[in-house]
Amino acid sequence: MKQVVCIIMVAMCALYSISEVEARGRRHEVTVVSNHEQVKIYSSAVEDTLRIFVIADTHLWLSDEREEPYREYSQRMAAAYHHTSHFRSGAATNPEQAFRQTVALAKARGADVVALVGDILSYPSERAVEFVQEVMQQAEMPYFYTCGNHDWHYEGMQGSSRDLRKRWREERLAPLFQGYNPDCYGVTVNGVRLLFVDSSNYLIEPQQLKFIKQEVRRGEPFILFQHIPMYAPSRPVGYGIGHHDWGAKTDGGYEIERRERWAEGHTPLDYDYYDAIVKAPNLLATFAGHVHTYGVDVIAGRSHFTVGANFSAAYYDVMVLPMR
Repeated sequence: MKQVVCIIMVAMCALYSISEVEARGRRHEVTVVSNHEQVKIYSSAVEDTLRIFVIADTHLWLSDEREEPYREYSQRMAAAYHHTSHFRSGAATNPEQAFRQTVALAKARGADVVALVGDILSYPSERAVEFVQEVMQQAEMPYFYTCGNHDWHYEGMQGSSRDLRKRWREERLAPLFQGYNPDCYGVTVNGVRLLFVDSSNYLIEPQQLKFIKQEVRRGEPFILFQHIPMYAPSRPVGYGIGHHDWGAKTDGGYEIERRERWAEGHTPLDYDYYDAIVKAPNLLATFAGHVHTYGVDVIAGRSHFTVGANFSAAYYDVMVLPMR
């Protein structure tokens, strides 16, 4: 617990990280300045300004009569976040109110896009999916989404994590993907590639590794968004992709979440994915959720952020700016 508190305090102070690498034959400099929920990324490879609001872990639990056949699978998470506290003021709030307020703030500040980085839902509720769509449409805000481990998970439902994820992404979550590939996709906004990868079961699929390698070869500056963050030394085993001790023996949550245990361990493919990301010369930063706290790790000169839980109205306001 002491370690986590220290990490949060670092994120609340200004962070400066500078790295110079070669990208497509030109020097690519990146400077990151962070002060809690405010992040500025300066890059010599961008020519325009881009503003992104990053939201994760809203844990919307609202549902209606359509949920009745699934109550035995959703009842624990449906009761998890009815009453929360605002991350700044401490005032009473709840996931729906927090989500609306955050999207309204993104609109007011002129954000170009909103990145929804997983666990926006506490389980694959049809009403919750509709609520997200309604809020984003009313605000007229462009958004992009990737899954978290709760978005598609009905606790106690039979089936492998891989199969259940595929099923509920197709049957319930498809509207949030807006036609994009749920496994991985990229969009270009104001000259920056925004990459979204579903890391929600800790395991990387071959097509996801191929996708990332292709994006690195493109040479364009990119930001990666995924729910499970990248592992960094000293982080706990459940924290990130690529932890050498991750696996069935260290899975402490499978019983309470009523799911299959983690795999025996990471595969070479998972580690290849990790290396491809952290060593990418055109990477600007990564943003993830999952841990419900603000944090940042600097790996190979690049910043890897986690965002506070949006059920408490937490967010990142990210500015990507040309380096002058």
